[in-house]
Amino acid sequence: MKAWFWTLLVFVAAVLLALFLNDHNGNVLVIAPPWRVELSITLAVLLLILLFVVVHGVLRVTYWLAQGPGRFRAWRLERSEKRDYELLEAGWINVLEGRYPEAEKELARLMGRTKAPARKVLAALASARAAHHQGEFTRRDQALAMAREGAATEVRLLEVISTVSAEMLLDQNRPDEALALLKPLQDASSRHLHTTRLLLRAHRQLRNHDQVYELTRVLLRRGVIDDTEARNLVETSTAARLHAAGLEGFKAIWSDLKSDERVLPDIALAAASIHTAAGKHEEAARFLEASLSQRLDPRLLAMYAQCSPDWVDRRLAKAETWLKNHPEDPALLAALGTLCLTGQLWGQGEHYLLKSMEIRSDLRVHALLGNLYDGLGRTTEALQHWRQAAGITGAMTVTAPARPLPAADTRSDPHMIDGAQPVAGKQSAALPVAASAADFTPEDLQFAETAPGPDTRVDTDSAPYVSRGREPSRGADLDEYFDSAPIPGIDLSRTSDRARRD
Repeated sequence: MKAWFWTLLVFVAAVLLALFLNDHNGNVLVIAPPWRVELSITLAVLLLILLFVVVHGVLRVTYWLAQGPGRFRAWRLERSEKRDYELLEAGWINVLEGRYPEAEKELARLMGRTKAPARKVLAALASARAAHHQGEFTRRDQALAMAREGAATEVRLLEVISTVSAEMLLDQNRPDEALALLKPLQDASSRHLHTTRLLLRAHRQLRNHDQVYELTRVLLRRGVIDDTEARNLVETSTAARLHAAGLEGFKAIWSDLKSDERVLPDIALAAASIHTAAGKHEEAARFLEASLSQRLDPRLLAMYAQCSPDWVDRRLAKAETWLKNHPEDPALLAALGTLCLTGQLWGQGEHYLLKSMEIRSDLRVHALLGNLYDGLGRTTEALQHWRQAAGITGAMTVTAPARPLPAADTRSDPHMIDGAQPVAGKQSAALPVAASAADFTPEDLQFAETAPGPDTRVDTDSAPYVSRGREPSRGADLDEYFDSAPIPGIDLSRTSDRARRD
């Protein structure tokens, strides 16, 4: 707008000057002895204007030439800064893309040539991050040391270095060192939100649940943390605080919670556990019921079902009201079955457990059914459920045995008298029941069926062995057939299975 205004003003002045000169035909006399110059006024004005332009141009050129060295230095500085920014940009792009070797090369060139402290610090931090992601922690620490040296006493750059260093230390699970760097930068009223999140992360690794709870509240008030994440942190930290405080500090922690936080599963479980341990079963039931009314958590249901027979009727009635809205919940059905068994309602307990097992095969349900059928004398069904429970845990393969294993032959076992050495040729009146069936083969079963009973006297020197149907030999061959398990209470270094020699 100003340019248009001055252009218009110049045109107006030119028009006025032309009109003035057109009406005045006077002359201008210039006397400079020995010269005498007479000019028209129009030519004189034009010459003055031309002289002004020439003088102005000469002065401008002279000034431009005088400023040449400074201008050249500025040009070199600008070119250098442009190259620095290009290297810094390329280095950070490579870091973000995960091209860490290329990033380190670009950043090393930048650190070797730049003279600006801020760019040197930024390049060193980017190089440290690239080395950190490659697991080269020695090179990372060297880059951080260069960054601190470049920052000198610049407070803001030192804060940046501490923040980046703490974040990388937390990645290494070194929260104590990270906390030492972060504490000078952050307090409860600070606006450094990223530092606050790093403090939260450090305290989580250190399991400082009180600080985790407070920092989560701070971040939640500022709206920089997701509500779901905040609820999870509040739930886990509060549950740990309740367990640590016990019944004495329960009220102080509980009163600080919101109503929707008190029904979170971990918090309700911790509150119920504390009151159950103190013998306050009614209060424990109220905590569990309040949470279960919001969501049927399997852990809460399992704890709710664990009670003395005096509380079974009340809890059973409450659980049956939940069953109306959740008839196909296997955890609820299992809890009802447990309560029925505690209250000795065998038929109804079996009904609930079987229905739960139809929906989901569960180790605990199989174990409960096995105990129930064992108590009712239904051994076959009890064994079946115990086998299935063992199969779920991976303890054993669920297979029904094809035939029972025969009893081991213990007739040739050595006889011990008061911890003394075995006496050859003598048999105990009551044979010990101890032998290994590890060598059992299908051929042994045929011999075991025709083997003499325990009341039949057998010549130990000629009695056949059950194992592999071979006869024992004196000396070294006899050791092969005895069980290798040590006998309790006997010093095996003084015991020999061979016959004594006179």
